[in-house]
Amino acid sequence: MSDGGLTILDGTQLRGAVDFTLPLPDDAISGALVLQLAESRASELLFRLALPDSLKSSVLQRLGIAVDVGDFRLKELDRENASSFLKNYFTAMADELKDDPIVVALLDGRSLRLILEDEDDFAMLAENLFTDIDTEDRGKIRKSEVQNALVHMGVEMGIPPFSEFPQLNDILKKHNAEGDEELGQAQFAQLLQPVIQDIADALAVKHVTVVQNLKIVNGSKIRKLLADQNQLNDVMEKMMQEKHDEKNPKTLKETLRSFLEENGKEMGLPPLGADDMVVLLYDAVFADIEDTKMVGSENSLMLLLKEILEKFAEQLEASPVFYDLGP
Repeated sequence: MSDGGLTILDGTQLRGAVDFTLPLPDDAISGALVLQLAESRASELLFRLALPDSLKSSVLQRLGIAVDVGDFRLKELDRENASSFLKNYFTAMADELKDDPIVVALLDGRSLRLILEDEDDFAMLAENLFTDIDTEDRGKIRKSEVQNALVHMGVEMGIPPFSEFPQLNDILKKHNAEGDEELGQAQFAQLLQPVIQDIADALAVKHVTVVQNLKIVNGSKIRKLLADQNQLNDVMEKMMQEKHDEKNPKTLKETLRSFLEENGKEMGLPPLGADDMVVLLYDAVFADIEDTKMVGSENSLMLLLKEILEKFAEQLEASPVFYDLGP
């Protein structure tokens, strides 16, 4: 995984690669310690990611202990039960990530070194950052604005958030990149260069994994829906209850497409506004659906709905849709 590049954590990193033996001498092990070990090992396999609370909560729900996690922490488990729990924990987390993947960027300093190696690239970067920060167009900025320059660069250029990498503050102090002393553009570039170099060196030693605020729709949730007849019945009931304009009745194709466009997100479909390609995805799936009047039994409509959802699942498995979750 290259620096700044995106990688999908979809559970494959956790399957078949975990040692469930416990390196502890005690016969009885507390549930709290077993849970701590499970989270620690999962983090290591997921590029040392600080596991999001939402992910940990979902895993506990899958294991059926979300409500009673406090009681579980107090339990004493023998080695066999503790190892079994570890195995189930990783299986549950892998399944959760398969259904709801996480997008991360691994920052290892590589892209920063590439910028520094090319004098023209660095000069252009420093000039652009200086211009962005010098909002009053005075030709001068304070030393402390170097921190803002790093924020402007962000994960996309290989700079981790300050909250994820406290060493950034130490690096700024080391180079005296603080205070109100004013710098011209050339002085700013001279100060920025060693700061970025030190960040690249630090990241080479200790990589930082940053969760991206992106959602992936890969067809997995649709597959779960197709495998659950009760959920499908609920979808069909909701669709049949929708009011239709008797003066301007919709065709079967219009009805199904309109329903899925409005309610598809909860079924595992990407929202229409997520990407221009989503409209093309709908067009491709509905291309072979006959534009007939809204007639036929509920069973025939159910079969058609399943067929359409199956097509969506196949398309999304082949070409997942990414979209920004926003602030």
